[in-house]
Amino acid sequence: MNFHQLLANAAPDRDTVVTVGVFDGVHLGHCHLLKRLVQLSKPDLVPTALTFSNHPITVIHPGTQVSYLTSSHEKTRLLKDQGVEQVISLEFTPELAQVSAENFVRTLVDRLRMRGLVLGPDAAIGRDREGDLGFLQRAGADMGFWVEPVEPLALDGTVVKSRSIREGLGRGEVATCAKLLNRNYALKGQVVEGDRRGTELGYPTANLRLDSGIILPGDGIYATWAFVDGVRYPSATSIGVRPTFGLSERLMEVHVMDFDRDIYGQPMGVEFAGKLRNQETFQSVEALVQQIDQDIADSRRVLSQNRGAHVA
Repeated sequence: MNFHQLLANAAPDRDTVVTVGVFDGVHLGHCHLLKRLVQLSKPDLVPTALTFSNHPITVIHPGTQVSYLTSSHEKTRLLKDQGVEQVISLEFTPELAQVSAENFVRTLVDRLRMRGLVLGPDAAIGRDREGDLGFLQRAGADMGFWVEPVEPLALDGTVVKSRSIREGLGRGEVATCAKLLNRNYALKGQVVEGDRRGTELGYPTANLRLDSGIILPGDGIYATWAFVDGVRYPSATSIGVRPTFGLSERLMEVHVMDFDRDIYGQPMGVEFAGKLRNQETFQSVEALVQQIDQDIADSRRVLSQNRGAHVA
């Protein structure tokens, strides 16, 4: 099904105000733009977000790898939490990359009844990014829609961007990234069978198998919230290769405190409240257990000051 048919299937029963973008993470910068989208939709237009399930750069520059902050499902939920009534998620394909800017906006007008377009000042749509702000304003005058550029949001002099958050997570800076997201960074996965080494040490862990393509914070030990069946539990999470045991497979292991249920095969959500330390190699199992005791105490301390949010 092509771009035009997909939008035809999403045809609303009222006129719309539209924004277009990847919106990975739905961070504070995105929320700043979406707030304006919703404001301009009142009283009788439908605030609509056309978003892409994959980043256009992976198609425009084949072989480019992008790890995402949110799944498509989670992104849709977050967009709707911001007041967006209609979310249309498309795969960015080579065919879509060849759609001209004029064809693109004409389809938005014809299929989505677009009467307004809200974008960042440097945004561009259509083949080879030919649909810049000037083009869109001229096209709007011809096709009957207005264009509202929204200045990007900056914190401490730096523009909030998804790429900056991805890079920060790679360095394990989860507390800093939480400020840019306006929420703790969260992951969801399925609990899978491990080697039960944590149980042998007296600290059983849930090994998580994560959705493909979702970014994992850098190696280290973190204070986290774990969500099981809608209930939140304090937890401590290890990401890395467990160097004390000479292992090389990168794992995410969650020790859920005050919890003793068998949850193999079940989903779990994890929110990152803060990084406790880097991974270390210990000279003995006894030294490792002593450090785990300290990690759990440190995690409780961090979590006492970080209430988190429901991700499950």
